[in-house]
Amino acid sequence: MAPTHLSEASSSTPKSKYEVFLSFRGEDTRKNFTDHLYAALIRAGVNTFRDDNELSRGKDISSELLKAIQESKISIVVFSKGYAYSRWCLNELVKIIECRNAIGQIVIPIFYDVEPSDVRKQTGSYAKAFAKHEERFEADTQMIKRWRTALSDAADLSGWDLQNVANGHESKFIQKIVEDVLRKINRVYLHVATHPVALEFRVEKVMELLSMGSDHVHIVGIYGMGGIGKTTIAKAVYNSICDGFDGSSFLSDVKDISKKTNGLASIQQQLLSDILNLKSIRIHNVDRGINFIRERLCHRRVLIVVDDVDDSTQLNSLVGDRNWFGVGSRIIVTTRDERLLTELEVDRRHKVKELHYEESLQLFSWHAFRRPNPKDGYLQLSKSVVDHVQGLPLALEVLGSHLFKRSQHEWESVVEKLRHIPHNEIQKKLRISFDTLDDQVKAIFLDIACFFIGMDKEYVMKILDGCGFFPVIGVSVLLERSLITIYQSDQTLKMHDLLRDMGREIVREESPNHIGKRSRLWFHEDVVNVLKTHKGTEAVEGLSLDASACREDVIVSSTEALAKMINLRLLKINFVRFTNMSYEKFSKELRWLCWHRCPLKVLPLNLDLDNLAVLDMRFSNIKKVWKETKFLHKLKILDLSYSIYLVKTPNLAGLSNLERLEFEGCTSLIKVHQSIGLLERLVILNLAECNNLRELPDSICNVKSLETLNLSGCSKLNRLPEHLGKLEGLRKLLANGSAIKQLPISLGLLKNLEELLLVGCKEQLTTKSLSSSFSRWVSPRSAGFSTLLPATFSRLSSLTNLNLGHRNLSDDDISIDFGCFQFLKSLGLDGNKFCRPPVGISSLSRLLELGLNDCTNLQSIPELPPNLQVFLAKRCTSISRYPNLFNIGAKIVHLAITNCLETVDTWDLRHLAHSTTLLRWSRSQKGGFMPKPKHLEACIPAREVPGWFNYKEMGSSVLFRVPTLSTGETRAMIVCVVYSIKDEHNGSIDEYLTIHFKNKTKVYETFDGSFDDICDSKIGQDHTWLCYITARGFVSLKWDEGDEVEVLVEAHCGILVKQCGVHLPNIRHE
Repeated sequence: MAPTHLSEASSSTPKSKYEVFLSFRGEDTRKNFTDHLYAALIRAGVNTFRDDNELSRGKDISSELLKAIQESKISIVVFSKGYAYSRWCLNELVKIIECRNAIGQIVIPIFYDVEPSDVRKQTGSYAKAFAKHEERFEADTQMIKRWRTALSDAADLSGWDLQNVANGHESKFIQKIVEDVLRKINRVYLHVATHPVALEFRVEKVMELLSMGSDHVHIVGIYGMGGIGKTTIAKAVYNSICDGFDGSSFLSDVKDISKKTNGLASIQQQLLSDILNLKSIRIHNVDRGINFIRERLCHRRVLIVVDDVDDSTQLNSLVGDRNWFGVGSRIIVTTRDERLLTELEVDRRHKVKELHYEESLQLFSWHAFRRPNPKDGYLQLSKSVVDHVQGLPLALEVLGSHLFKRSQHEWESVVEKLRHIPHNEIQKKLRISFDTLDDQVKAIFLDIACFFIGMDKEYVMKILDGCGFFPVIGVSVLLERSLITIYQSDQTLKMHDLLRDMGREIVREESPNHIGKRSRLWFHEDVVNVLKTHKGTEAVEGLSLDASACREDVIVSSTEALAKMINLRLLKINFVRFTNMSYEKFSKELRWLCWHRCPLKVLPLNLDLDNLAVLDMRFSNIKKVWKETKFLHKLKILDLSYSIYLVKTPNLAGLSNLERLEFEGCTSLIKVHQSIGLLERLVILNLAECNNLRELPDSICNVKSLETLNLSGCSKLNRLPEHLGKLEGLRKLLANGSAIKQLPISLGLLKNLEELLLVGCKEQLTTKSLSSSFSRWVSPRSAGFSTLLPATFSRLSSLTNLNLGHRNLSDDDISIDFGCFQFLKSLGLDGNKFCRPPVGISSLSRLLELGLNDCTNLQSIPELPPNLQVFLAKRCTSISRYPNLFNIGAKIVHLAITNCLETVDTWDLRHLAHSTTLLRWSRSQKGGFMPKPKHLEACIPAREVPGWFNYKEMGSSVLFRVPTLSTGETRAMIVCVVYSIKDEHNGSIDEYLTIHFKNKTKVYETFDGSFDDICDSKIGQDHTWLCYITARGFVSLKWDEGDEVEVLVEAHCGILVKQCGVHLPNIRHE
């Protein structure tokens, strides 16, 4: 994947001129196999280079051909019997391998009627060819050595052998190759830029600084002014080389994210998640995160981009030392502050300069005309714009987009205006786009620039709608003109720093010398000054003060400070308290009141909330929201989360347009007012962690608009309303950790319910079990009647995610036919008391994950679903019969069975060696390593390594020499580890294994690790962990015939390794 030709007008992937370069010997395959392969690639839409100019070939490869190799994403090398006779082909191959090593080009070897071992070792026809070469080029031994090395390196790569695929049928063989190519070229990369003009040279500069051929850890800094293109270059470089590393992570917007609460720790969490696929990891402390990074990545070759850094603490917490990362790792840092690069002691640094004039004109033209040069009649106007922009890419893009499809008269007006703006005031130049907006869209832009960057889009839209700004069209216009962006992952609003600063500068210019006469106040010192001196005026529309960073609450002498701000729409006063109660001084125009840590016990009657769209009072001292019913018909969001003194929800009758109601973490809440049933527009009701709430009013069933009901953590809530089924719009019912004992019969009416989470509280199970037994003895239930699940439960036909874990469910409780849940993808039944799994599970063709952990009465598992990928049945101590799990292994890739009644030493696992299963399930992994491709990973109650394993030893390592591979076969590996838990170990979530694969002959080492939920710390006897590494994974070990190698198992926490074994299955391709 060469980083060249990035100037093409596409950018989600690193663009190459060709997707595939074909290397072949014309005399052998030009008119047959290679011609058919080329035609198939072209039909599949693959841009393929094939050199047809055979007659012009001389002694050396032409510069055009070398360039074609370098500019191709993939090289396919067709090794035929006569390939090695061609000096031309061998030189081509040397260049191809150089591109693979230098820029991560993908190389696919094809063995066409030739043995891979002949290519690797230069035997057979290849030996005869080299005999001639050595005779002819006796004086150039280095060239001969390069050819041999290139052939060996290429033959070591994962490729295709005609004799071992599709029984030698060329048409099927070619089809499989084309499918493989399509998979590789369709990989998703970072979006770089819509029109990546002039990136080629800049990317090449950074690539040179990275020294990709070195095994040392290199840190390269990219620095320059804001908007100059640092991030764009970093993304392009990342896309070009990310495939060549064990793991990679692009950490965007480090400066902004690190300033949020626990922000730096969240970035550490993203880094680990990206590289290690540890989706479940949670980092709440920066120092702990540093240790995680240092310990988990020290053996991994990683690529990390730390984007937009402005403080050394950020770097020290993310990439503080080269020793944190494995050999060959590359770190790229982008910043405006060159001093930070000095403090980090980067190896090399690159200053991004402004675009040259021609480049600026081209980039501007792409945005203004959708072509690389100006339209007729617009050249001089375009040059005038480019002159003023002075090579700043962001300004070129924004102004170009602004002028797109404008008349010449409009262009002349814009150019004339530009002439009056000083050259050094780049931010002001961006204001030209702002000036073309209508007044409402301008107001939206300024509100976002001053208050809402990084906030949830829908939350902000409600506020802006309350202001009468028509945000649906307004935000759409801002997106079209590249003035804002929206993060797709979390739907938060984003604005480039230059644009944000431009917006804030516009506000400052409203009244440079009188702060209180500006429309928006956000700068901490300015706001405090205005409030303390009472200098606010009717000009102020928005005010934001967050005193959470201060040691003490900001004390404002009087609410009189707000009295003159009669047009105040937006008010954020987190951690602020007033010394008097004259809340009638608050503006009657408020649309947004955000008052976290509000000290009031009740909202005063003289506080006018009539125009509010969003009332955000999280973490407040409120005990009672208001004394009398409030009629707030414009209110869309009411958020009182974590108001721990709130006992009852307010009368909601007057909130007719409320859409979102948040009471999460209100631990004193005991009652939800029955008026909630009047909220005809409510979509989200969040009562999570309200652990004193005992019941919901029946009136809630009238809220047919409700889509999400979150009751998780409501540990005293023991029933749901009888007519819950009337909530016809409900999609998510989340009640983990609640005390609900029986679901209402009407539940079956919830035809749109997709997610139902009802995990019980583990600590309640013992008490519940005793009471349930007594209840059944006193009043036996009829067959088929469930304490928790009603008979109508089977009607929930839309379910995709169901978790009934730790609910003490018996066989009678789950007697319904689970086969009716045909859309179910995940089913959790951990910690229940049934003896048999639910009927119908085996027919769930879409079910991918099944959890039966801690089902201690479960006696057998007769049959599993056909497409199941993850099966967890740890600590099921009564199991005596299993299905043939590994026959199902065509799909299962993750299996954990521990502490069952019988061992499975007698299981014949040898057919694993012939499995064609591929790892399709992405799960978290301990030990700091991206898992190697596997057919299976399992933990089972076996006490010894099977006798049919090739190599086994007592202890934690196996040492052996790699045996000879038979003709026409590839090799995979099964690793088996028998382990126990140390007596003194008290259980930990961190039990895991690290596997070291050491090649002592080549002095090369690579690693793998167990998944995070596979090893069980609560086993009573010895168990076995095993994994089956695919042939592709085996290739990554770089083990060749005759190499002395060692498999070393490193145990962590309480694990004690007793025995380990290795089996090397030889695989024939069908």
